[in-house]
Amino acid sequence: MISEPEMAGELEGVATREVMGGFDRELVRDARPQRPWLWAAGGVVTASALWAAALFLYGGGDPKPDMHGYRLDQDPCPSLRLKSIGAAIAPREPTAKVESRLLHHAVLDRISCFIPLRPRVAAERAGDGWSIDYTVGITVALHKKTDPGAEFEALRRVTDLGVDPEAKLETVPDLGDVAYLLSRDDGNSELRVLEGGAVFSLNLSAFTQYQSDEHTVDEAGDGPDTPDVSPYRSAMISDMRDLMAGLKH
Repeated sequence: MISEPEMAGELEGVATREVMGGFDRELVRDARPQRPWLWAAGGVVTASALWAAALFLYGGGDPKPDMHGYRLDQDPCPSLRLKSIGAAIAPREPTAKVESRLLHHAVLDRISCFIPLRPRVAAERAGDGWSIDYTVGITVALHKKTDPGAEFEALRRVTDLGVDPEAKLETVPDLGDVAYLLSRDDGNSELRVLEGGAVFSLNLSAFTQYQSDEHTVDEAGDGPDTPDVSPYRSAMISDMRDLMAGLKH
């Protein structure tokens, strides 16, 4: 006589054979629960795949800044024409030697120079040895590894004399990504431009100078006032565009 448990087992086997067939029965025998470490491994593979997809779509870490084609293959200062400033104030001093400081590094290329313009005799004191001199300072920094945007904004009111809260700050539209003009009352204006990883600066400064074989500075008395350079804003912007265009390849 067959007991109820034995009969139930036999009936279950018969049902499996009749309904599923030999191939499906083989699958049932192998369908055992996976070990926990296999589930963990599967989770790691899935996470790695998601991470790789995110890296492909959004990039990993801090991306390199876009250089927009700017390069410092050579010193731009000797050939910089300063056409607009030259027409508005005075051309470059042809006999003055322009000293440039060029840096080439894996993370940064940088150039700076000072270009003197021809001295102008002070009209109101012509012939007494006083002149008004202008100098154009150029700086170009190409940040090849890190984005200089945050630093550019932080230095908005920093000049060569330190932080100047009294300086006039104007935004210049349609020039690079961000551009502004920083003007001071001492005959100094600086145009700064950020475009991707490239930072440009054009500084126009004016100062008075006395030269005479007959009198000393003390004997000459007060010279002319330092001129306001703010009227040359458009000329500075025009020459900045020329500088940027000349460095783009």
